[in-house]
Amino acid sequence: MNQNLIIEAKNLCFSYKNENGNHLPVLRDLTFSIERGSFVAILGHNGSGKSTLAKLLNLILTPDSGSLMVDGIDVTGELSEDDLYRLRRKVGMVFQNPDNQLVATIVEEDIAFGPENLGISPDEIRQRVDDALAAVNMTEFAKHSPSQLSGGQKQRIAIAGIIAMLPDCIIFDESTAMLDPIGRAEVMETIERLNREKGITVLLITHYMDEALRADRVIAMNQGEIYMDDTPRRVFSRVDELQKIGLDVPQVTQLAYRLATDGGMDIPTDILHSAEAVEALVKFYEKMTVGGDGK
Repeated sequence: MNQNLIIEAKNLCFSYKNENGNHLPVLRDLTFSIERGSFVAILGHNGSGKSTLAKLLNLILTPDSGSLMVDGIDVTGELSEDDLYRLRRKVGMVFQNPDNQLVATIVEEDIAFGPENLGISPDEIRQRVDDALAAVNMTEFAKHSPSQLSGGQKQRIAIAGIIAMLPDCIIFDESTAMLDPIGRAEVMETIERLNREKGITVLLITHYMDEALRADRVIAMNQGEIYMDDTPRRVFSRVDELQKIGLDVPQVTQLAYRLATDGGMDIPTDILHSAEAVEALVKFYEKMTVGGDGK
């Protein structure tokens, strides 16, 4: 067992049964690992299997075959109550709609719900709630009703509820999909801070390429299989391949790629940010001038 890995999957398979009782494969022989403290984005078109994978990692579903190790425990075998208890504290999950995760009428009571169910002492629960609110910058809203909050604020409270259980890993399953740009920015800032400052392993399932850019690593899925697995720069530079499986790339990457391939401009095709594009274009036009020095 590699202590640096929080998740290890080998030949992982899963299928659903349709109304006729036939098995419909969703995940096919997935083999991958996730390092502790890493930030991994998982991409894929609808039906690619990414949300099913998230539910397997969170023990909501059980694999058909293969092995899945979470924090050193094989979750495909028989699990004791102690193992289940431990694992459900290790991996938390934040869903798309925050209203589905908010259970109390007061913010701080909602955040306390998870720790209370874990049998934590009242004094420690109080400390965990305060720490979780501070971690998502929502301390001033402790006594508010969740119904009075914006979408982004609600999602941050849902995240705080997971943080209060002190997980090693948090899976965000399209957690910004229902938010406006301001709410998305608030949640992404919180996710990055949790990863950077608290060392929480982050698995971010998203349709937004600008969110995936923030990750250390991108896994692109297609038809239940891992299609690409590399750094954001290397993955998004493969524009045509990604578009063939129904995925987009950042707009600035698309522009640079087309200028280079269709426009014949000598600029990098792995540009991810606008500042890089500006720098590349300046260098290109300098080369086009006499002597290459802009004179």
